[in-house]
Amino acid sequence: MSTVIQTRTRDPRLLLNALAHRVPQLITNSESTLWEREVALLLRDNSVMTRDTAERLLGQAIAYTITAMERQGVDMGVGYTVDVAVHALILDTPLYFALCAEYNGGQYKHHAPLIERRCDGIVMRTAGILRDNGFAVDDELWAMDAAECSPCDDKVPDSH
Repeated sequence: MSTVIQTRTRDPRLLLNALAHRVPQLITNSESTLWEREVALLLRDNSVMTRDTAERLLGQAIAYTITAMERQGVDMGVGYTVDVAVHALILDTPLYFALCAEYNGGQYKHHAPLIERRCDGIVMRTAGILRDNGFAVDDELWAMDAAECSPCDDKVPDSH
């Protein structure tokens, strides 16, 4: 008899929207969900970006941010392309604090980037870590920066 193991992929949109109770002030008539808010911010700040690209980037940024919080001490690095959306999440500080409260034990997760980019394959290894953490990986987005990542300084406590 065979046993079927079913795995469920974690949905970044659902995970983000589930934080609404922590930041109800961010929900408006024009952006009725946190997902819609973050997509709108990406589109506002990146005028050449399409909605599809914004949604893809946001999904990967959420997967990266949550995984960095859940996998303390794991060497990870994000490429420039996905990092655009990671920065958008961090800059929306009430939402970023809600992510920290939910996924980092209530502690602020620092973002302390190094100046020099790494060229050691960490971007694609990070994509694998996200996959192992239950997220679907948009391989095309991660492969765009496979050669160079924008790592954070591991000397800064709890930095991603």
